[in-house]
Amino acid sequence: MSMSLATTQAPKSLEQLKGLLANDTKIKVAVDGVLRGKFMSKDKFLSAASSDGFGFCSVIFGWDLHDATYSRELLISNRANGYRDILATIDLSTFRRIPWENYVPFFLISFLDPDTKEPISVCPRGVLRRTVEKVESSGWSCYAGVEYEYFQFKETPYTLAEKKFEKLTPLTPGMHGYSLLRTQLNKDYFDGIFDRSIEFEIDIEGHHTETGPGVFETALAYKPALRVADNALLFKYLTKSIGMQYGIVPSFMAKPWGNLPGCSGHIHVSLRDSTGKNAFAVSDSELKTGREGASYEELKYLSQIGEWFLAGILDGLPDVMPQLVPTINGYKRLVGGEAFWAPNAVTYGYDSRAASVRLLSPPSVPPAATRFEVRVPGADMNAFFALSAIFSLGFRGIEKKLPLPVAPLSQLTLEDKKNGTIKMLPVSLEAATERMMRPDSVAREVLGDDFVEHFGGTREHEVKLWNEAVTNWEVERYIELA
Repeated sequence: MSMSLATTQAPKSLEQLKGLLANDTKIKVAVDGVLRGKFMSKDKFLSAASSDGFGFCSVIFGWDLHDATYSRELLISNRANGYRDILATIDLSTFRRIPWENYVPFFLISFLDPDTKEPISVCPRGVLRRTVEKVESSGWSCYAGVEYEYFQFKETPYTLAEKKFEKLTPLTPGMHGYSLLRTQLNKDYFDGIFDRSIEFEIDIEGHHTETGPGVFETALAYKPALRVADNALLFKYLTKSIGMQYGIVPSFMAKPWGNLPGCSGHIHVSLRDSTGKNAFAVSDSELKTGREGASYEELKYLSQIGEWFLAGILDGLPDVMPQLVPTINGYKRLVGGEAFWAPNAVTYGYDSRAASVRLLSPPSVPPAATRFEVRVPGADMNAFFALSAIFSLGFRGIEKKLPLPVAPLSQLTLEDKKNGTIKMLPVSLEAATERMMRPDSVAREVLGDDFVEHFGGTREHEVKLWNEAVTNWEVERYIELA
């Protein structure tokens, strides 16, 4: 167990685990993605922790967000196999106590095939773990940070249903980014998110209001990729839990308002070598003059490894869009999104918030902080799948020594779109899923056919439900005049 991944109190042995739980009667365990879980008795939990794990109904890989089974049979959980049990294994390194639930012990779990004892190909933590281990086999460690923007509504699950999810009340009115006044409204809730995060071992770098009615932004601390994905998942859980105590519903939906900025889930990534040095930073000898042979002037303070990694992201970005933007609504944020800094093309730029990949390197940041910010994902992303896609693409770029497909671009113009020099990203989940599932997609190359077929099937289900739905917009537009 890597200590950089483990929480501060994570047990190092079964005996130490028993000591930690000496005064507890029950333990909460949870699976990633849409966070689901249950309480276990201490005896049952310790038995599972000391063996291969315990049985867990595979239907969690056969359900959508609202517990409807998917439209077609998928690999892991289906009618043919009777939605059989799969093997849940407890990751002791994720040990925490939940402050707002009487400090009950909490662990994350991952899944194995009960026959082969191999990781299930679509388990989110398993997918990212395999990606990280592949990169580590070449001597690098994956590091990341996540920034979430999210709306808050003065609602409860009951009022949402009573209002039929229409005319919801924002927590505060008006556009107040970085406001020192708005944080004093609902102060206990605002401060509670930060304070409880620290208790729950989710380190936060920044927490402030963002532009939009009742919008917050929270930046999670830079950590090893698997740990930051855990933190990203649990931050949503924490925020929604704290919100319930105050009659507030925080929403990580990417675009809840048509005429307002959407909610991003920006991801920062870098690699470190075996000495802990940032692999994207230029050497000390190059720092004054810049790297010779850099493809463009803006890249002279980026290492060759970093340039190949960037090229890998850009080369495969259109093929992994469902992993970065997994919902119907998420693409509403990207359509025409340049006005709201929501880029929708294969672009990168030095310290540019208008590009899909923002390069941060000297002199903007110290060499040790050299990194890429991938600005395409919305707050509705699954951080495990998004980080898997980004690091898999970047590593492929290093392995193949890919050249950059385009020059740096700070602002996308109409002429760039018309002349075809810039590749646009898919503008709908349907188009993105079709692209990902092509026989020759980069997604299949880096993540495997089993993952693409299953995950693609879940996205096809989402598209099918959307295509069958009749929206208020359609009724208002066509019912009288069509």
